[in-house]
Parts: sequence; C-alpha cells; structure tokens
Amino acid sequence: MTKIVFLDKGTFPTTLEAKKPSFPHEWQEFEGTPKDQIIPRLQGADIAITNKVKLDDETLSSLPDLKMIAIAATGFDHVDIHSAHAKDITVANVKGYAVNSVPEHAMMMIMALSRSLLGYQSDIEKGEWQKANQFCFFNHPIEDLHDKTLGIIGRGVLGAGLARLASGFGMGIMYAGRRGDKDPHKPYIEFDEFLEQSDIISIHCPLNDHTRDLITKNEFSKMSRNPILINASRGGIVNEADAVDAVNQRKIRALGVDCLSLEPPRNGNPLLSIAHYPNVIITPHIAWASTDAVQSLWDSLINNIEEWQKGDLKTAL
Repeated sequence: MTKIVFLDKGTFPTTLEAKKPSFPHEWQEFEGTPKDQIIPRLQGADIAITNKVKLDDETLSSLPDLKMIAIAATGFDHVDIHSAHAKDITVANVKGYAVNSVPEHAMMMIMALSRSLLGYQSDIEKGEWQKANQFCFFNHPIEDLHDKTLGIIGRGVLGAGLARLASGFGMGIMYAGRRGDKDPHKPYIEFDEFLEQSDIISIHCPLNDHTRDLITKNEFSKMSRNPILINASRGGIVNEADAVDAVNQRKIRALGVDCLSLEPPRNGNPLLSIAHYPNVIITPHIAWASTDAVQSLWDSLINNIEEWQKGDLKTAL
C-alpha cells in the first residue's frame, strides 16, 4: 500500500476541507517536522508532502523508497530538484492557486500605504483626532493611485494579476527586465530605469540565485521617486537590513512585506524594528492564504498525487 507522509500539515488551517487521495493508501501527517526527524518520519514512505520542510540531497540519499515529492506550494527552493531527478523521484508543485489572493493582498497593502491607513487608524486609537481643532486633520501623507506608475518585478500569473487590478485604478504598468540586461525585450524595461521611474514597486518573482538580494542599498539609491515597495513573494529577495535603512533614510516612502528571510522570526529580524511605523505593513506570510486559495491548493495537491499514482504525472515544475 502506498505510504504518504505530510511533514508540515500545520501550514494549513484546521478549517480546511482536506480530502485524501481516492486510492488505497496509508496516511501520516505531522504538525511540523524538525530537521532531525525528517529521515525517520519518511522511512518507507512512497510520497512525501512538504510545504516548507527542506529536502536536500543528503536527506533524499537516505530515502531509497521515496518515489514522489508533492510540494504543497508553488515555490520549490526548499527541495533539491537536481538530486530528486537523479534519483528518479517525481517532484510536483502547485501552480495558479493564489491567482486572486496574492494580487489582492498586494493591492490592499498598496492602497493602505498610499493613503496612510494604519497611521490614521493609530491616531484615532491614541485620541489625536479627538484633540483636533477642525473636522479633520492631516497627520500623514495621502496619495491617489491614479496616474501613478506601478513597477512589477515578475510577469507571471501573480504579477499579471496585480497589473489587472492596478489598471482599474488608472495606474500605468511597467515590468522590470532582468538585472544586468541592458536591452530587454518589450514589455520589460531596463532594471535601473525601472527603479528610477516607478512610483510603486511590487515583487512577484521566485527566490533563486538570480533574485536573492535583488533589492539592496544599491538599488534603493536608484529609486528616485521615493516609491512604495511591496514584497509578497519571498524573503531574501529584498535585503532586510538595507530595507530598514531605506525607510529610515526616506529613500522609500513606505514598505509592505508579507515574507521574511526566516519564518517565523523567532530570533528577531531587522524589519521588526520598524514594524510599528505608520508607513510599514508586515503580515505573517498570508498573501496566499484566502479561504478560496487554500482550498484550491489542497485540491490541486491531492490531484497531483492521484495523477502520479495513475502514471499520468512526471516532474511538473
């Protein structure tokens, strides 16, 4: 009987309608799995399900029975794909499940930061408005989105989804070319020019060798329009210490982040030092996690496993 082990089922909400594969199988699930328990828990398993638990070459070499890795996410930087291929282990991720959830979350942060929503909410809680001499007061900047230029890093389904929403507000859209490419093909524009011309920058690309530390103090220095920066993609794409400096030195006027380099940040993170700022929003990696998106993710995950069981699925990344 096929043995399936889910290493970090706790990454899904308990309210999920979590159907299991329709074929006969043995199912084991764990809230989470520390590094020293990965190999023991996967001994004898045919299928490993992981959302964020790392499966490197050393781990895979110790699991001769493993035949499939079902990734409960789109990102796969935590799985050694080359090692899996060499060992004839099928790897499948889930694409397209958060096509509305992530763009809407990014758009929410853009709107909130443009109009200083959190700052004004905090002022109400502190009683500042109640002490004002007029019917309103202007304690924070308020910007319209109409005619602003939104620069998007990543032109996949999520970046395109955000562009669709932003277009409804009358925003202009630009896509960043690869850093170092001086003559990108349309609709991409040269990366430094992109940084200079964007009023708002939103990141929707994977974390890999090309995108790690994509935004550092060097890139912040080129953001001449003092933009809002949004990262609802992966921690590590934006250098976090440099982002703190950029906020404090007003190189950017606001920052919205849904992902950190280490999650959760139990040992601290530079960004937490500015989390209380009225022009900073940090959310706990939930851009993907609308009820609709989570259900779609689970259904697709199980479908991948069933397709593999039938022999209809090879590595799908």
